[in-house]
Amino acid sequence: MDFNVKKLASDAGVFFTRAVQFTEEKLGQAEKTELDPHLENLITRADCTKNWTEKILRQTEVLLQPNPSARIEEFIYDKLEKKLPSRTTNAELLGQYMLDAASEFGAETPYGTTLTTVGEYQKRLGTAEREFLQTSAATFLMPLRNFLEGDWKTISKEKRLLENRRLDLDICKARLKKAKQAEAKAALLSEEVDKAEHELRMAQTEFDRQGEVTRLLLEGIGSTHLNHQRCLRDFAEAQATYYAQCHHYMHELQRELNRRTNAVGTPQQPAVCPNPASAAFPPGNSVSSNKPLTVEQAQLPITGTRKAKVLYDYDAHDSSELSLLADELITVHTVPGMDPDWLVGERGNQKGKVPVTYLELLS
Repeated sequence: MDFNVKKLASDAGVFFTRAVQFTEEKLGQAEKTELDPHLENLITRADCTKNWTEKILRQTEVLLQPNPSARIEEFIYDKLEKKLPSRTTNAELLGQYMLDAASEFGAETPYGTTLTTVGEYQKRLGTAEREFLQTSAATFLMPLRNFLEGDWKTISKEKRLLENRRLDLDICKARLKKAKQAEAKAALLSEEVDKAEHELRMAQTEFDRQGEVTRLLLEGIGSTHLNHQRCLRDFAEAQATYYAQCHHYMHELQRELNRRTNAVGTPQQPAVCPNPASAAFPPGNSVSSNKPLTVEQAQLPITGTRKAKVLYDYDAHDSSELSLLADELITVHTVPGMDPDWLVGERGNQKGKVPVTYLELLS
C-alpha cells in the first residue's frame, strides 16, 4: 500500500500544532477566540437534545423490552441490518400453555373449559402487546435512533471541524503577534509579517464559513424537536390503543367467566361473581329477578344524554343489551343506580345497555 509521506507528515504537524494550542488555552497561556453567543446557545441546545434523546431512547427500550439479553439481540440484528425473528410474547406463551393444559385435562371439563377461555384471551393480550411493540418501534424508537445515528453525526462532524478552524485561527493570530514582536525587536523582514497576515485572513475566512455551516445545521434542531413531538404523540396514541385493547379483552374475559359461573350456579350454591349487567337496574321491579330486565321495563329517568362513537363490535348477551358495530354513532345516557361500567344506548328505535369500554364519548 502506497503512503503519501508528505501528507502524513503535514497532517501530523497540523494535529500537533492544534494540540499545543488547545493545551495552552486550557492552561491560560494562549488567547481563545470566543464563538458568537447565538452559536454558543445553539450548540448548548443541540448537546442537550442529543443527551436527553439518548436517555429517553434507552429508557423506552427498557420499558418495551425489560429483558437485557433480548435488547442486546435486537441491537445486534439492527447493526447487522437483519430482520429480527418474530418473538413470542410472554402472554402468548402463557396462553399456549393454558391451551395445552386444557387439552391434557380435557377440553370439555369445567377446568379445561376455563383454561381454554383464559388461554385464548391471554394470546389476544400477547398479540396486542406485539402490535404495540412493533408500532412503538416504528413510530418512536426508529426516529430517535435516526437522529442520533444520522443528523447528530453530521452535526458532530461539523462541530469538530469548526473547533479545528477556530484553533487554526488562533494559531495564526499567535504567529502574527510573534512575527510583529520579532519585527519590532530585530528588524525582521516584512515578508514574514505579510505571510502571517495572509494566513490569518485565510483562517478567518475558513472559520467564518464553517461557523455559518454549523449554525445552519444547529438551527435545524428546531425541526428535530417538532418531529420528536409528533413521535411522542404517536407513542402515546399507541399506548392508549394497547391499554384500551387490554381493558377490552379483560372486560370480555370477566364477562365470559362470570357467565360460565352463573350458568353452573344453583339456588343452593349461587355463582360467586354476579353478572355486572344485572346491577344496571335496581331491585324491586315487577319482573322476575331470574330474567334480565329491559330498558323499557326499568322505566327510570334519563340524565346526561350525549353522543358516543363505538370502538369495537359488541354482541348483546341478552335482551337488555344493545349490539354494536365499530365506528357507528349512538346516543347514550345514564339512569340512577346504574353500574358505572354501563350506559343506556339508543340507535333509532333500538335501546339497550352498552359497556362503557366499547365507547368513545363525544362532547
